[in-house]
Amino acid sequence: MEKELVRKRIAVSCKQIPADLVIKNGKIIDVFNLDIIEADVAISDGMFVGIGEFEGKQVIDAKNRYVCPAFIDGHVHIESSMVSPSEFAKVVLPHGVTTVITDPHEIGNVSGSEGLSFMIEDSKNLPLDVFLMLPSSVPATSFENNGADLKAKDLEPFYSHPRVLGLAEVMDFPSLKNAENSILDKIVMTAKHHGLMDGHLAGVDTNAIDIYRTAGIKTDHECNTAQDALERLRRGMYVLIREGSVAKDLKTLIKVLTPTNARRCLFCTDDKHLDDLIEEGSIDHNIRLAIEEGISPLQAIQMATLNAAECYRLPDKGAIAPGYDADFLLLDQLETIQITEVYKSGNLVAQNGRFVGKSAAKHVPNTQLMSTVHVSELHEKDIQIPFRNGNKANIIEIIPNQLITNKLVEQVTVENGDFQPSIENDQLKLVVIERHKNTGNIGLGVVKGFGFTDGAIATTIAHDSHNIVATGTNDGDILVAIQVLKDMNGGLVIVKNKQIMASLSLPIAGLMSDKDSQTVNVELDQLKLSLSQLGFVGEFNPFLTLSFLTLPVIPSLKLTDLGLFDVETSTHIPVQMN
Repeated sequence: MEKELVRKRIAVSCKQIPADLVIKNGKIIDVFNLDIIEADVAISDGMFVGIGEFEGKQVIDAKNRYVCPAFIDGHVHIESSMVSPSEFAKVVLPHGVTTVITDPHEIGNVSGSEGLSFMIEDSKNLPLDVFLMLPSSVPATSFENNGADLKAKDLEPFYSHPRVLGLAEVMDFPSLKNAENSILDKIVMTAKHHGLMDGHLAGVDTNAIDIYRTAGIKTDHECNTAQDALERLRRGMYVLIREGSVAKDLKTLIKVLTPTNARRCLFCTDDKHLDDLIEEGSIDHNIRLAIEEGISPLQAIQMATLNAAECYRLPDKGAIAPGYDADFLLLDQLETIQITEVYKSGNLVAQNGRFVGKSAAKHVPNTQLMSTVHVSELHEKDIQIPFRNGNKANIIEIIPNQLITNKLVEQVTVENGDFQPSIENDQLKLVVIERHKNTGNIGLGVVKGFGFTDGAIATTIAHDSHNIVATGTNDGDILVAIQVLKDMNGGLVIVKNKQIMASLSLPIAGLMSDKDSQTVNVELDQLKLSLSQLGFVGEFNPFLTLSFLTLPVIPSLKLTDLGLFDVETSTHIPVQMN
């Protein structure tokens, strides 16, 4: 910090010179005392410098609106929005989010260090503060094949970047429990750089929480029940209450909140599609839901601001108070979080739901990031599931709007010794194809719960290794869908009668579009409309659901490029029951 800048700010605080900007006639939300005060707020060079009576070169007349700290998303994968960081900023800023903590492990799994560098470069000089946690688990597990390997030595150079805060969600619990060098090297390296560490405690017992905390890991966003959250709070963890596009945990977890423990809770979106961000919002949506569930508006706002800032050691963020960054909102309504204006460092960046700030220059991805789908031509014989001496199968049953799945055993249709999808029994074929190094690996399985009566869908968004994943009622449409993804370097596609019904190209690592958010949203709308042609009537997002059927760290049964995977036993199992 420059001496003259500090001298100027002190002079404004002392009322010796006018502030750059003064907010008058506002109701200030005090997140420290959960109170509302009425006074002027003085801003100098993007920082709050006083509360009281001030004169300014410019004045904002709040007109009796609430002056609220801007919101912080405690854990988000920007790639899941399907737009680049520079476009993502334009989407979330109108929803009052001016700071995010992102884990770029999606692009890291595809493109390694090149992917991390792209996310850093494309998120600089934005009216959105993008802080990064470095991916801890690339590859996520040894039960699948991804595109890159990020060891401690690959991550360490990134710690010199001022926006890198620490190590992202540690998903590989078996390696942590066994104190394997692969994860201990990253934990020790992070501690050396005084970094933070996030957890990923999906489906673990209380002893596992002990292990995570002993390793220095302080957060978790994978609680499924209120009791899960309580056990983490008892062991000194921060609980991130998630409301994303698939994982919707808020209504369950909010029951654990008390006036005493609420200071250890904050909000996150984790994985949220662009259309959901535009239609329902980001952290502002979490706050509204919390209020609907009985949490006081001021408590919910505190969780979305001060709590998140303290959790991630951002001492200049999260409050309307001297010495804090002038990131704030004007709210017409407190209970409904009706945002009229959003300010970043004292500058107006969004108004009445629209981005009005200055757009930063996009970072142009290199050729490596724009060509990541490497698959040989496939034929029907390549995706057959043979059945010998019986027709009982291990089946993945989806649970709408959840990441976990059920493991079923059912009889399936077998013709000429091969599985045949059954519309009547809602049993579809599921295919995962390694797409990074053209290994030829193909995982095959049976999935229940999509309810399709025709056609196929496919995507290169397949957590966390991001191979191709497809499901459908017939082999012909599945194969066409896979070929389309190859031709457009990744994305999402719907096929019926071997014709493309709708598609969205995601050429940046097969995860993000190089187009603007409005164009991407229109194409997403077309995809949603086209799903009806497959007979889909469910109240969930089938593409998002499909993309998590490949994640072998979330119970119960998943599919990787190496085959059907039982998460409880950490082993691959046959599709056919013996």
